[in-house]
Amino acid sequence: MTTGLWTLLATVVIGGLVRLPLALVMFAGGAAYLFATRQDIGLLVGQVMNQMTAMYVLVAIPMFILAANIMNAASISDRLWAAANALVGRFRGGMGHVTVVVSMIFSSMSGSAVTDAAGPGLVATRQMQRIGGYPPGLACAITAAAATIAPIIPPSIPLVIYALISGASIGALFLAGLVPGFLMGAALMLAIRAVAGRRALPVGEVVPIRAMPAVFGRAALSLTLPVVLLGGIWTGVFTPTEAAAVAAFWALILGAAVYRRIGIQTLGSVFGESARQSASTMLLIASAFILNYAIANEGLAARLALAITDLQLGPMQFMALVNLLFLVLGCFLDGSVMMLVFVPLILPSAKALGIDLTYFGIVVTLNFMIGLITPPYGLLLFVMASLARVPLGQIIREIWPFVLALGGVLAVLTVFPSITLFLPRLFGYE
Repeated sequence: MTTGLWTLLATVVIGGLVRLPLALVMFAGGAAYLFATRQDIGLLVGQVMNQMTAMYVLVAIPMFILAANIMNAASISDRLWAAANALVGRFRGGMGHVTVVVSMIFSSMSGSAVTDAAGPGLVATRQMQRIGGYPPGLACAITAAAATIAPIIPPSIPLVIYALISGASIGALFLAGLVPGFLMGAALMLAIRAVAGRRALPVGEVVPIRAMPAVFGRAALSLTLPVVLLGGIWTGVFTPTEAAAVAAFWALILGAAVYRRIGIQTLGSVFGESARQSASTMLLIASAFILNYAIANEGLAARLALAITDLQLGPMQFMALVNLLFLVLGCFLDGSVMMLVFVPLILPSAKALGIDLTYFGIVVTLNFMIGLITPPYGLLLFVMASLARVPLGQIIREIWPFVLALGGVLAVLTVFPSITLFLPRLFGYE
């Protein structure tokens, strides 16, 4: 390694140890690299501006964040909970099943695991404890695991970022995430059923058939959002980037004009929180561009691709190695770091082996989602511990059946690429 890379690595490690914000750590690492290699510090601005202004699809990220925050403020989470409860609440471990179904529905509106956990997830956690008598750690573990579905079922912020990095079609990625997302939901519900049987969790609430039309009626307009969003993308009415603005606008109509839960004061809070979250995400992406410049300048991607070529791995062996690498890194690093820093390193090798980039994107994104619930540093574990005020240790003890369930889905998707690529090919993506 060169002096510049050692300086970059040392800066990032020190910044992490003193718990600086991740974006600032990455920015400082890039700046330290430029100083150590005696390059013009103006490259910091140049790299960020050139990259970000060329990627118009980045507009989708703040729009999806805004749409999700509007939905949380408009009581949509409560309406979805009631509808899901009418469907699956009557089964053993019913509250857990309801949580998964709500997350799957909300996934088609938000695109963010953290937003899913903090919105309908928090509602679900409280319901599981209050109505179902679930132990707090188990309720939080189910919610955290269910929230990982959000970035797989479209629309998805991580898949938008992956498309920027790889050049893969956003439309194909959104289609490719549907079947894996439903498989994740099914696997989690099977795990909940096994836990419920072993620990004698109660059967959920049985909603009378005569009451169902009213329950579904209250949720009907909320359920039009994914139909409008995904239908518009796949019929070509608007692009995935434009769909983000449509989602925010439709959510605003529902919240303000239909449900009348969003006034001027609430809307101001929603816009303020959305601006804060968007700025945080964009700063992280901008900082990653600087690190990516250092990686490209040092030729690390080319060296890694050559090293993998020398190993003479086949596509499946390569994917197994990628899964192992990201599952281990996911225990210690945030998924956004792996997406923005490590994925560009291994993409040339994936392309050289002829691996479909849409399939590759879904598999690596699922790896990152598993990392969100993997101790010791799974972000969703900390989010749930903070929101629900439950000791982190209790959540960690309960999370393992769901980590294994999602790991099983990852293995199936890795071995059978056709599961992921079926819908994109059906709709004409090659």
